[in-house]
Amino acid sequence: MEKQDDLKVLPLLPLRGIVVFPYVIVNLDVGREKSVVALEDAMVHDHKIMLSAQKDPAVDDPTEKDIYEMGTVAEVRQFLKLPGGSMRVLVEGLHRAKIKKVNCLKKYYTAEIVEYKDDTKDNSINMEALIRAVVNQFEEWVKLSKKIPPETLVSVVMIENGGHLCDLIASHMNMKLEDKQELLSLVDPVKRLEKLYTVLSKEMEILNIEKKISDRVRSQMEKIQKEYYLREQLKAIHQELGDKDSMTTEIDEYKEKMSKGKYPETVLNCLQREIKRLERLPASSPETGVIRTYIEWLLALPWSITSHDKLNIKAAERVLEKDHYGLEKVKERILEYLAVRKLSNKIKAPIICLVGPPGVGKTSLASSIAKAMGRKFIRASLGGIRDEAEIRGHRRTYIGALPGRIINGIKNAGSRNPVFLLDEIDKIASDFRGDPSSALLEVLDPEQNNSFSDHYIEIPFDLSQVFWIVTANNIANIPRPLRDRMEMISLPSYTEEEKYQIAHRYLVDKQLAANGLEKKQLQFMPGALQEIIANYTRESGVRELERQIGAVCRKAAKKYLKKIRKKFVLLLKISPTF
Repeated sequence: MEKQDDLKVLPLLPLRGIVVFPYVIVNLDVGREKSVVALEDAMVHDHKIMLSAQKDPAVDDPTEKDIYEMGTVAEVRQFLKLPGGSMRVLVEGLHRAKIKKVNCLKKYYTAEIVEYKDDTKDNSINMEALIRAVVNQFEEWVKLSKKIPPETLVSVVMIENGGHLCDLIASHMNMKLEDKQELLSLVDPVKRLEKLYTVLSKEMEILNIEKKISDRVRSQMEKIQKEYYLREQLKAIHQELGDKDSMTTEIDEYKEKMSKGKYPETVLNCLQREIKRLERLPASSPETGVIRTYIEWLLALPWSITSHDKLNIKAAERVLEKDHYGLEKVKERILEYLAVRKLSNKIKAPIICLVGPPGVGKTSLASSIAKAMGRKFIRASLGGIRDEAEIRGHRRTYIGALPGRIINGIKNAGSRNPVFLLDEIDKIASDFRGDPSSALLEVLDPEQNNSFSDHYIEIPFDLSQVFWIVTANNIANIPRPLRDRMEMISLPSYTEEEKYQIAHRYLVDKQLAANGLEKKQLQFMPGALQEIIANYTRESGVRELERQIGAVCRKAAKKYLKKIRKKFVLLLKISPTF
């Protein structure tokens, strides 16, 4: 690069958002008054003008600090005045120049510059290697980008001067203003070519990634278009044959279920709206699956289906006595409800909370209550639940959203008045996802649960006919607002006499059947049962007692199969060798 030591003064044209390189011809639209005057002055004298980019294109009246030092001396080839006082000019970049000082005259800027002209005599091996490398990279870039016509590529490849080649290639590339200015600032052609090679390599990486993304998207689009084309063909074939496609068949099934079922008006309106949406969507749309699932849930819920209660008080009492020994207070409360229910249909179902230690029969009692009343029985375990959505469900905007456990249980019951057991309510936890116990306030409030709103269903559902039974081990762990909504019934620990009666009436027969034995093969005398209760169990309930009786039954079954003895009678004590 040959440096001219003499300072030269030229009119200055600050450029916004563009860098003009030497050897490049460009069109410029000039509108600022000072820029127009600077061009007019250049045309009056030798047609030479200094072009330099602004650091910030938004600055309308730039000063010396707002303009890059390195710019290009250009020659004005043509100019055309436009309406409004603006001007369109054709300029050709000649060589680099560095601004030493900017002078602000009354009507335009001038710049004191030092010119740098390329040395055309550099034929070194290093320069030749750089030129070849840059040309190869540029050819690859042109093939990938497809933004430059082939004739331009041919003209660029024919250039032998490294500096000239670098400037011409840089002018054709869509680089950032800062990167172009950095190339313009490098007066050494070798360093300029090295920088350009780095920029080209980076652009090649970006283009390769863009191509991979484009190919992947194109492949997906072709697959979708192919599927759509095949589905349209299949639809046309079905129409030609007079058949219905699967989507139409499903929609007809939904409409048939709507006409046969008893649904509230709000549900029917929602179903009609969703079915219309489904009819408008193509079968390949991901939203069809979401709408289809929602419609099926609305159709499956028992909006108006109730099971008929068995209001025979004596029959219900016999069922409760047969299944459970003791628990008089609970049985009395159930019979009272059935009696009032028989006299008045307007009574609201009670919400009973059975509180007692493990193993006293809370869960099995709830099943017996459903049996005595002739209702469906549903159980939902609440132990360890932390997310409010487990109770209220997820909103349909989420992928894979479903209703909560309450609505799911009602659907499984097939009626809107089952006996619904909420087990282990005192084991509910809470975290950042919400407090499930707060969601249960609406469920277990007789004044509110006639319009329970699940986040997924979004239509109020009447839970007032559900017979709610809640179980807990420790009443202190139940939040007070929730506790106030329930009728507490305490189930105390069993006495030894009660354990004996339960074992004699229920557990022995249950374990004999579970282990494949008959009553004549193994008999438990009262003394044996009392010994097991007194010496082998230490509990409030009867779970361990049942396990011990089961252990005796298994040992008897083993000895029976070994033909040691055909009949066992346990009298007072159990031998350690038994």
